[in-house]
Amino acid sequence: MTDTAIAPTTTAAHGVTLTDAAASKVRSLLTQEGRDDLRLRVAVQPGGCSGLIYQLYFDERTLDGDATVEFGDGVEVVVDKMSVPYLDGAAIDFEDTIQKQGFTIDNPNASGSCACGDSFH
Repeated sequence: MTDTAIAPTTTAAHGVTLTDAAASKVRSLLTQEGRDDLRLRVAVQPGGCSGLIYQLYFDERTLDGDATVEFGDGVEVVVDKMSVPYLDGAAIDFEDTIQKQGFTIDNPNASGSCACGDSFH
């Protein structure tokens, strides 16, 4: 079963979307942290066997040039200005099956990836 991407509640400053499952998991993790000043930061960094890797982590900072979109219920996604072009149109999902648990990124800008699926080019 695939979740559909939910629309942000504000005008998009970046093209990243979250599925319902991903937004719910982020909300759950924020509740566990007990902090309301954190947002999900999505970035692209050099590395991995294909050249670029994704980074997802909670961040309390906002940096100059950050693009921020709120997806409702306090779930904010922040993308730094250098990563925005690499992530435009990307959809973040969360899988919780017997085979796999974790966030996945479906990125139309990736022209290929490595066998382990952790990096792209």
